[in-house]
Amino acid sequence: MVRLLIFAVLWLSSSIWATSYPQLVCPEADAGYGRLCENRLPTKLLIRGGNVVNADRQQIADVYIEDGIIVAVEPDIKAFDEVRVIDATGHYVMPGGIDPHTHLAMPFMGQESCDDFFSGQAAALAGGTTMHIDFAVPLNGDLVAGFERYIEKAEKSCMDYGLHMVVTSWNENVAKDMDALVKEKGINSFKFFMAYKGSVMVTDEQLLQGLKKCKELGALTLVHAENGDAVAEGQAKMIELGITGPEGHALSRPSLLEGEATGRAIRLAHFVNTPLYIVHVMSIDALEEITRALQSGYRVIGEAVVSGLALNDSKLWDAEFATAAKYVMSPPIRPAGHDKALKRALTNGILKLVGTDHCPFNSTQKAAGKGDFRKIPNGVNGIEERMHIIWDIMVNSGMMTPMDFVRVTSTACAQIFNFYPRKGAILSGSDADIIILNPNATLTISSKDHHSRIDTNIYESWTMKGKITSTISRGRVVWENDRLNVNEGSGRYIPMPPFGYLFHGLDLLDLARLSSYKTPAS
Repeated sequence: MVRLLIFAVLWLSSSIWATSYPQLVCPEADAGYGRLCENRLPTKLLIRGGNVVNADRQQIADVYIEDGIIVAVEPDIKAFDEVRVIDATGHYVMPGGIDPHTHLAMPFMGQESCDDFFSGQAAALAGGTTMHIDFAVPLNGDLVAGFERYIEKAEKSCMDYGLHMVVTSWNENVAKDMDALVKEKGINSFKFFMAYKGSVMVTDEQLLQGLKKCKELGALTLVHAENGDAVAEGQAKMIELGITGPEGHALSRPSLLEGEATGRAIRLAHFVNTPLYIVHVMSIDALEEITRALQSGYRVIGEAVVSGLALNDSKLWDAEFATAAKYVMSPPIRPAGHDKALKRALTNGILKLVGTDHCPFNSTQKAAGKGDFRKIPNGVNGIEERMHIIWDIMVNSGMMTPMDFVRVTSTACAQIFNFYPRKGAILSGSDADIIILNPNATLTISSKDHHSRIDTNIYESWTMKGKITSTISRGRVVWENDRLNVNEGSGRYIPMPPFGYLFHGLDLLDLARLSSYKTPAS
């Protein structure tokens, strides 16, 4: 019956033809970024004969798309009437990637990350990511004003995006702003920095108040977990010892400080009885804290980032400042061994998803810290490379199946931040955000032809097997034949509702805790 209805809809238009629809690029397109002629694009698309992979199943099937929405996923759908047909035989057809952790056009350490909402998103689409969640920062302490500023920055966006909100202080106005952002602006997560003393770091008391407010609003608390006081002490010690190069960055903030802050945040969240999300888990020390928490039944999400999974700290010791500085991020990329532990944790579900912490600074911006590592702007690239690298190091190695890949690069993010199955799945009714991956093709990463504005790449010269040949964003083919076709302003802000699945049953846990008190309580 479903198939008959689909055929009826397709038959209503007049002429009957099926073809490999030609690439449509406006005449003004340049060599870097093509520009879609949206009024000339087909509104109907059929992806034929691919291995369609979701987080919970895979099958050989066709995917029919109309007006940016997936209409049907089933075998042998017939093509009628101006339907563009893409032959995906022998290829994987998967949900577009969702990056939970990016920083586009972010002011930080006296600089601004060099990718804006157009260049960063264009790079993402070229790498198979069709949505990301960026971090809006307050404007002079005002959260709502900071949110509106980021909406303005994103006017040039070319794909869908969401926003987390950063909280850097605590007072009555901050609490009111959090109310407004959740109830009126589609924000369902707030990030607190336990590091960067003297800048954005919050105290334990401020974090505790934030946890309570997040629980009340049904918003997820995110933390950057490093002991900021101890890091500041470590930095001063390195300078005193004359260690001023990029290696001083890693030496000043060892993994034990990440582990300590992770454990502290977990315990405070458990004290309040609210879910906690640990961003960019980079060390065995943090993993051990998360593992213990999960074994105890705590609601904790651990986020891996691709740099922590794929790299070790060896490049931070390069004699050339420019080479070493491009790897500076926080928490730091760790010594060999941590990467292997992080990959195992991703395989067995201790870490739930993979982001990038894409916060690119070019070589001239990084040079601000020459002679004092404390002034090197922290951040690396990854928004374009994430999907290919995870496929290569996790699927090609046998550590993950294609279904696992979909889960950690797309579905889990959509579920955690409460916009599944609109995104993160190839299902009838879902947005048509889709990638087609050729498992036999190869790809070599190079800063000379990537799409980010950064002039370096921490994955330079990596050659990988498995290449995304097509990216489809809301039914539009935006990456094909190694060419981008994107429009500034075509992206949408995706509001994310509160009280996702992590909040289900918290009231019952509160009642159980209350009933355990050996004293009358109202």
